[in-house]
Amino acid sequence: MEKIRKGDEVIILTGRDRQRRGTILARVDAERVLVEGINVVKKHVRPNPTQGTTGGIIEKTMPMHISNVALFNPATGKADRVGIKEVDGRRVRIFRSSGEVVGAKA
Repeated sequence: MEKIRKGDEVIILTGRDRQRRGTILARVDAERVLVEGINVVKKHVRPNPTQGTTGGIIEKTMPMHISNVALFNPATGKADRVGIKEVDGRRVRIFRSSGEVVGAKA
């Protein structure tokens, strides 16, 4: 079971975007994630007439390592570690600090 999934709100732990929050857009692979509005770089793009793309400088969200993000706990307002527990015969993610189920409506 993945501890951080698409759609989760995370907080950035390291790098130039430290302490910013964003939503996971996608898991690139087992170790990298795309976070909305985080790790944005300017990329120079060459025009390609066969594909109909124009050249110039575009802003692109780049993947970052999963160890640099932590799940945001709305109850505490801080980053929190995630554990996995079996509740009612199914495995759920829980916040390590409080033991609450991740995504449970209060």
